[in-house]
Amino acid sequence: MTPTSAIPHRVMHTMVRVRDLDKSLDFYTRLLGMNLLRRKDYPEGRFSLAFVGYGPEINHAVIELTHNWDQPTDYDIGNGYGHIAIAVENIYAVCEELKAKGAKVIREAGPMKNDTLHLAFLQDPDGYKIELIDAKTVAA
Repeated sequence: MTPTSAIPHRVMHTMVRVRDLDKSLDFYTRLLGMNLLRRKDYPEGRFSLAFVGYGPEINHAVIELTHNWDQPTDYDIGNGYGHIAIAVENIYAVCEELKAKGAKVIREAGPMKNDTLHLAFLQDPDGYKIELIDAKTVAA
C-alpha cells in the first residue's frame, strides 16, 4: 500500500486486554524493561489504558494494555492470536534473569528447529505469549 501523505505508514501499537493492569504493568516494565509511556482512566467508559514500549510512540511501535473495569471473567485469547516478538541481546542470560524474577518461561531459550535463529517464549500474567529472539541470530 502506498501512503497518500508525506508521513509513511507504520505500526503504532498492538492492543491486548488485561485482567489486572498493575500485574501487567509490572510484567512489561519491571520484567521486560519497557517504559510506561502513558496511562489514563476513562470513568465514563469504565476502562483504563496504559501504553508501554521501548521508545516514544511517535516513532516506535508500542503495546496498549486495556483494562475493562467490569470484566467478570478471564478473556479468551482465541486461536488467531500468536505472540508479541521482542529482540534481546544474549537470550540465554535474559531468560535466566527473567526466571529468577518470576517470569513464566514456557519454551526455554534455544535454536529453532532446523534454523540458526535462537528464541524463547514467555507468558504474561494473562497468558499472552511473548517471543524473545536473540538479536545476534536474526538473519539479515
